[in-house]
Formats: sequence, structure tokens, C-alpha cells
Amino acid sequence: MDESEDVPKDFIKLKSEKLSVDEVSELVISPCCGAVSLFIGTTRNNFEGKKVIHLEYEAYTSMAETEIRKICRDVRQKWPSVKHIAVHHRLGVVPVTEASVIIAVSSPHRVESLEAVMYCINTLKASVPIWKKEIYEDEYSWKENKECFWANSGKKLNS
Repeated sequence: MDESEDVPKDFIKLKSEKLSVDEVSELVISPCCGAVSLFIGTTRNNFEGKKVIHLEYEAYTSMAETEIRKICRDVRQKWPSVKHIAVHHRLGVVPVTEASVIIAVSSPHRVESLEAVMYCINTLKASVPIWKKEIYEDEYSWKENKECFWANSGKKLNS
């Protein structure tokens, strides 16, 4: 591939099928980049002493995709050397050990891609309308992201 043909791209996908680390990481590989950084968020089998059976995700899909595109734009402003960005998030049921979210970023050097991946996941959790329901052995619970800005919007403000 000619480097001039390797224009920066964003790959955003919300889907109910199992996510593939190989697929997502391959999307961001570039001949001019020496770093590909990944974040893989998986379903764990416990939360605060309760046995987690699986997670279920719901999203306001069009708004979620728009917000993820904004995150990609912010990444490119903060780290101009970033080449490609992929954000894949699973919807529906996600069994224990399977990936809920995979984020991949390529850049010429590791520092930019590592920082960009961290920024992506933290900002996604704070601003993207994707909701998580934890299913336990005997109950379930909708989980609120501590970072989520709208979760705190109902709190009393100082006048």
C-alpha cells in the first residue's frame, strides 16, 4: 500500500455478534505506524461479591455512533500523529470472558496510541449512550458509569 493511499480512518461499529480482537486490530494497521494499542473490555464473573452470569448492553445507536465519532475527532486534535482508530462495542448479551468493547489505535510511536486508547475508553464511558445491565444468579442491576456526565445532572447545584 502506498503511504499516500493510507489516509486516516475511523472504524465504528455497534453490533450484537461476538467481537474479534484480530478483526479490530487489523483495521488500524498501517505501514507508517510502529504502534497499535488495544483496549479490550471483557465481562468478568463477579461484582461486589455477586456472581455475574452475563451482561446485557443497550444503546441509543445513532447517538452513540455520533458521540464515538466526536471522540475520534478529539483524539485527532490531541494526538495529530494518530493514523487509524477503531471502536467496536457489543450490544445484547455478552457472556463472561467475552469482549464488550474493543478499541484500537495506530500511530507512528507507542505513547500517542496508548494515550489515545485510554482517552477513548474513558470518554466513551463518560459520554456515549450505551447502558449495561449486570445479570446475577438471583437478580439483575442496571449499572451507572461513574464517569457518565448525565448521571450526575440531576444532582442539586449550588446557587
